[in-house]
Amino acid sequence: MKLTMVILAAGMGSRYGGLKQLDQFTPEGATIMDFSIYDALEAGFEKFVFIIRKSFEKEFKKAFDERLEGKAEAVYVCQEIDTIPKAYYNPERTKPYGTGHALLITKNVVNQNFAIINADDFYGKDAFKKMAYALRNTDENSYDFKMIAYSLKNTVSDFGYVSRGECKVDENNYLIDVTERTHIERVNNYIFQKDENGVCVPIDGETTVSMNFWGFTPKCFEFGNNLLENFLKENKENLKSEFFISLVINEMLKSKIATVEVLKSNATWFGVTYKQDKEIVQDKIKNLMYNNCYPSKLW
Repeated sequence: MKLTMVILAAGMGSRYGGLKQLDQFTPEGATIMDFSIYDALEAGFEKFVFIIRKSFEKEFKKAFDERLEGKAEAVYVCQEIDTIPKAYYNPERTKPYGTGHALLITKNVVNQNFAIINADDFYGKDAFKKMAYALRNTDENSYDFKMIAYSLKNTVSDFGYVSRGECKVDENNYLIDVTERTHIERVNNYIFQKDENGVCVPIDGETTVSMNFWGFTPKCFEFGNNLLENFLKENKENLKSEFFISLVINEMLKSKIATVEVLKSNATWFGVTYKQDKEIVQDKIKNLMYNNCYPSKLW
């Protein structure tokens, strides 16, 4: 079975201070995304769909067409504020509608089992191998989805708040629901999240979280499009509203249409939210290369 990897790379990097998806983390110029692509190729993914913005499309294509030439197919999809039905377009909005919207705009270029990841997260080889194995053994016409899970304590920045999907998982390792927590931070070795009233409350560091590494069949598109239209109707005037993948997942779970198997990974996760995270990530990548997990020059 051929597998596709969708990479969420349309973010504006406001907290990072620039396009972190194209920032370089090795002397040879590798981005975090390069390591994910390298690991995905090793795991057997044969097609890569990059969700980007028109403002950096030329630069992006130049870099990744060259890297993937002769190795895999590369496709680019632009996520803009106007890539929605005209009836819901608000010219005052400045940011795209989130990860769920990004997922759904790949409908016309994804026709096989696929995974979706963030461009600025390092997930590790084990995560890609487990996802590829699971997707190869999943019926393309089913609603049997997958998620790579991590422990919250291993995914929090020391330099400010982060967004994470808090997961409830049953005894059989299937997802019950996922709640998007948009403000989680570490304070004096304790982890807190802001509730719906803006109050900081403790959250267990062992909490299972989603880092947006999902596995889907093409059936996900049939369910998601109606959800997006309803969301746009309700949020046309809300300039900061976001349609997350977690919203699509939760609605599918509530309707009993889909199941999401939670795959625990032993891989080391790390990523960048703030500029101060960069040095830490560079050191971790340097250590992986020193231990021969990756060649000094990926391509």
